[in-house]
Amino acid sequence: MVATVVAFTLVCIAVAMIGNSWWQLVPAVAFAVVNVQFGFLGHDLAHRQVFSSARWNAWAARVYSGLFAGLSYTWWMGKHNKHHQAPNQEGKDPDIGPGVLAFTPANAAARSGFAQRFTRIQGWAFFPLLTLEGVQLHVASVQSLLRKTTSRYRWVELSFITARLGGYVAFLLLVLPFGKAAAFAGLQLSVFGVLLGGAFAPNHKGRPIVPATMKVDFLRRQVVMSRNIRGGTITDFMMGGLNYQIEHHLFPSMPRPNLKRAQPIVRAHCAEHQVPYTETSLWHSYGIVVRYLNAVGLRARDPFQCPLIRQFRG
Repeated sequence: MVATVVAFTLVCIAVAMIGNSWWQLVPAVAFAVVNVQFGFLGHDLAHRQVFSSARWNAWAARVYSGLFAGLSYTWWMGKHNKHHQAPNQEGKDPDIGPGVLAFTPANAAARSGFAQRFTRIQGWAFFPLLTLEGVQLHVASVQSLLRKTTSRYRWVELSFITARLGGYVAFLLLVLPFGKAAAFAGLQLSVFGVLLGGAFAPNHKGRPIVPATMKVDFLRRQVVMSRNIRGGTITDFMMGGLNYQIEHHLFPSMPRPNLKRAQPIVRAHCAEHQVPYTETSLWHSYGIVVRYLNAVGLRARDPFQCPLIRQFRG
């Protein structure tokens, strides 16, 4: 946590020292990487992985998410809790709800016109669309706080986000002419969206979709609908520990460094109880996501074959 704040400060100093130059695109990428790490820290704090005190975790999450990343802790936590309660379940998991992309047959069937035609190639558009994810996260954070007038700390979070985003724009315009400032912000936000979205996408996309009324026990609900990503230290860092998605969903408050240690125990337990445990490489998982999203629109195959349904229907 301290190292990320130091990195944030050093990038700001580098921008000020480089001045009016296209070399500013280098710290723009570095700034995006640092902001992704703030996102991961906000995620860990929101899950109460860091401090023994719930209050310390919540306020640290507000500071790291709002003041440093420009995101709302309240908005994200409400959405993310619903996802953890019912991953990949229709009508319950907001991550597969209606949006720009159709993640379920029901979402795809409800489309018409251009949206329907777009759905047929949405898999290929997925990664280009991630370049806009950073902007979308900032916008959704502000909109949610403005709508939820009953949120206890909405003005605190709005102040944090306003200070972060307003200060960011003011700093860039102070150091750079408008064109270079716009290029810096555009590149930074694009890389931020791709890195953050690229860390979350492999975890559940392309895994079985659970019908809205289906009852699934906790172990299968969290394991079968999730996917782990193989890799070493770099993968752990760039994915913020989310590459151990199965272990994280079983034990959300387990500190990130312990997920790797829990993996052999979880894998053995799943094998003992004949629960499918899925792990693959990062690049292979991206291929699965692209094929899955295209299949939703093309309906060339049924990607929603749930192993639980096959098992219990015989």
